[in-house]
Amino acid sequence: MRLKIHHIDAFTDTLFKGNYAAVIITDECLPDGLMQSIATENNLSETAFARKCGSNTYEIRWFSPITEIDFCGHATLATAFVLFNQDSSIDELTFSAKAVGNLKVRQSQKDHIDMTFPKRTPERITHIPKELTNGLSIIPKEVLLNQQAYFVIYANEEDVYSVHPTIDELKKLAPLDVVVTAQAKEYDFISRYFWPANGSDEDPVTGSIHAGLAPLWAQRLGKKTLTAYQASKRGGILKCRVLDSQVIVSGKAVQYLEGYIDV
Repeated sequence: MRLKIHHIDAFTDTLFKGNYAAVIITDECLPDGLMQSIATENNLSETAFARKCGSNTYEIRWFSPITEIDFCGHATLATAFVLFNQDSSIDELTFSAKAVGNLKVRQSQKDHIDMTFPKRTPERITHIPKELTNGLSIIPKEVLLNQQAYFVIYANEEDVYSVHPTIDELKKLAPLDVVVTAQAKEYDFISRYFWPANGSDEDPVTGSIHAGLAPLWAQRLGKKTLTAYQASKRGGILKCRVLDSQVIVSGKAVQYLEGYIDV
């Protein structure tokens, strides 16, 4: 079987920045084992598989090198980028995902792709797992939690840049991941994302976690439109707009590779 594959850098307009994703558009369902093997072979943060199931509607699934992921933002952005480039007459898509429902995606006039995500505001917790405090070199100021991750709040952005994770400890928090975040000077807030139980030590740019970060900082900063920076080595910029029950996360993308794989 020959499949067309795209490698896309998401949440950036510069090659080798942002977060990398592979995108495969198929006409038929592929076996789960095959999709996982392809994702493992690709060894990127995520490989997205999209299958058309209606007018401008696609079933989408996301696989890290080690497991299927319930919700992925940057690979959704990458998939939309591929589809919009294939047909310039389309400016809106719907992606259907088992765990998060239908995700509306639009091509904006500012060369951004706008993704409408469910709002996943984290809640403060009083009992902080010892694996979390043992797994971070800087003690949290505050910890919150949603269905995806622990949210570690730091007093300043320098802590976010300088914190060192102990991966073996954070892995014990599975299936939950860890995001560290703080208010920033150049941006409204910054973050870093550690997900050793589900992907790799640190994710370059994580669109899905901004469905929780954006409403968190919207409440604290008193504003509904925010600019975020994920402070990994590659780095990425995300535009966020918080609505009553949804969060719009926007970003740019650039193609690195287009080719074929034989499986």
